[in-house]
Amino acid sequence: MIYTLKEAIKLNLTEANAFLMISESTHNADMYYATGFLANDSFIYLYSKEEHLIVPDMEMGRAKKESRVKDVIPTSKFGLIEKMKKLKDADTAYCEMCVDLLRENFAEKVTVPNNFPVQLADCLRKKGLEIIPVKSPFRDLREIKKEVEIKAITTAQRAGEKALAEGLSAIKKAKVRNGVLWNEDRPLSTENVRAVIERSLLSYSCEAPDIIIACGGGSSDPHWQGEGDLLSDEPIVIDMVPRTKKERYFSDMTRTVMRGTPCGELKDMYDAVKESQAAAIKKIRAEVTGSEIHGIVCDVLEDRGYETARGKSGEFTEGFIHSTGHGVGLDIHEGPNLSESGKELKAGCVVTVEPGLYYKDRGGVRLEDVVVVTKSGCKNLTIFEKNLVL
Repeated sequence: MIYTLKEAIKLNLTEANAFLMISESTHNADMYYATGFLANDSFIYLYSKEEHLIVPDMEMGRAKKESRVKDVIPTSKFGLIEKMKKLKDADTAYCEMCVDLLRENFAEKVTVPNNFPVQLADCLRKKGLEIIPVKSPFRDLREIKKEVEIKAITTAQRAGEKALAEGLSAIKKAKVRNGVLWNEDRPLSTENVRAVIERSLLSYSCEAPDIIIACGGGSSDPHWQGEGDLLSDEPIVIDMVPRTKKERYFSDMTRTVMRGTPCGELKDMYDAVKESQAAAIKKIRAEVTGSEIHGIVCDVLEDRGYETARGKSGEFTEGFIHSTGHGVGLDIHEGPNLSESGKELKAGCVVTVEPGLYYKDRGGVRLEDVVVVTKSGCKNLTIFEKNLVL
């Protein structure tokens, strides 16, 4: 069952009479999802029969315009500045303000998300309030994307594809000299290509906090960002997480390419990864588990003679060494997961499908698409081509 935001909070209250969240929303996706208000400094979201937003006075005008919460209250109502002058300690003053806020709303037993500040929770408990950490009521809710969210993810994906095309164009146009790619009078570096991609994303009002461009042996490390000159006849793994600057929704995509001629082993790896990804995407639909989809990828790769981490414990550093995918939205990594422990998928989930193979003596290969789960299958939001050789 899909709940509304208010219903999700009410279910999370159990015997409590309020839900309290205090954080900035630039990095806390739950806070942004709950309020629609983007701020670098902490503010307060309180649900007690109704929603309340408590912000610094200087943010009142913007919060009233931007937040989806109707009741926006300034911290001056609870005398925060006066408390700070009297108590000579900002943390204690903030705690006192929260106590006044909660008691005004008859909230003596309060649920808070598990990442609630420990110092503040202890302070509130000393004041006689019962503080109960719980799983965020927004995590499961955020897994099911509304149409407006899917549209934002699609916008990010299209910008990412255009940026990747520009980056690959630079690689394709480069000259090869002694095994190194050259752009006019200097070697073409990962930093050069990353800058091309970043500039392109900005031109589409998008950004990417992390762009992996890993060449050669370094591509066998899935999350190595990459540095230095790009080489011919070596795999280049390009992984980016484009995000719309306005809506703040991510997409995620990876392609593996090269200039030159791949050795037989690398070509076989690429074909196996591509086949396993296609097999997984074909089977994704609502009510199938993430574990089943991960198992399909492992089956294909193992049938092709590659080891996977499935069922193994301890260190495993070569072959297919990670899960098949993850949810994507306001966070780069969110639920649900396509892994050995992956739960049942629901219509509206947006997940990556990113099998890969990694060997220190050969390098790495990874392909990643983003799909929307539907009742009868899935819709692939990624339309960028898959070609190993440029």
